[in-house]
Amino acid sequence: MASAYKDKESHRTLLSFNASWVSRAHTIFAYLAFVGALIVGLSLHYHKIVRNEFYGYPHEWFPSVSATIGDRYPERSLFMLFIAITSGPRFALVGLWYLLTARPGKALPKFVAATGIFRTLACGGFTYVTSTDDHDRHDVFMISYIVATLPWTVGCIALSSPNSRAVKHRKRLAAAFFATIVPLVHLYIQHKVHRVPGAYTKYAFCEWFLIILDVAFDAVTIYEFSSLEIAIRDTQGLSNGPAGTSPFPIQYRDRFTFWERGFIMGEANDPWV
Repeated sequence: MASAYKDKESHRTLLSFNASWVSRAHTIFAYLAFVGALIVGLSLHYHKIVRNEFYGYPHEWFPSVSATIGDRYPERSLFMLFIAITSGPRFALVGLWYLLTARPGKALPKFVAATGIFRTLACGGFTYVTSTDDHDRHDVFMISYIVATLPWTVGCIALSSPNSRAVKHRKRLAAAFFATIVPLVHLYIQHKVHRVPGAYTKYAFCEWFLIILDVAFDAVTIYEFSSLEIAIRDTQGLSNGPAGTSPFPIQYRDRFTFWERGFIMGEANDPWV
């Protein structure tokens, strides 16, 4: 018993941080990707990115998401860079949500996690296969992402703690997201079939609103993840110097250690209790 206690005490925590930073990082980098590309595109290629196959400025005066992120350099490269950075927090967010909601014998958390991974890969598809490269495949990835959003959204709401602040935000954001799809489809038909001038600009606003709602929905995990701590520990003393001391001065190690009394995932109680 004493030996086990001693072994546990010898584990050095090299880095620990509150898991809500995963949600924050995902939200910040995702918004930076889209907003950064939009600002650069409007500044450098305004008339080019607002033009579509039927009309240009002044009939169309605001760019679609696809035209902003995939048509021109350097906004396309800027978007790809930040989406690549976002992918790390994104996969971590899906994994943490699964660990938080998984229960013995329950299949829903596994299904939601698989859907979350699929959505992330689909996002990579329409990011790196741009509308300029291959318009049809770009649309397939984009539609796949939107379709997979339904089970992801419903599953996350079903797995949320009842009557919590988080589930209330999720329901509002989900309702706004799916309600926006109705005018989105209508305006696309107006543009593509009836060729109505200005319809694509209105369609573009619906697209951008969906992006805002989609990222905000996943940002709600901040509430649940605030009770989690992620820690990196040296279990074999590899971080110790030759004399058994850490090569990092204590004052620098301490700067990277936060919320030491936080939630240790392997020893946690049910977060919904």
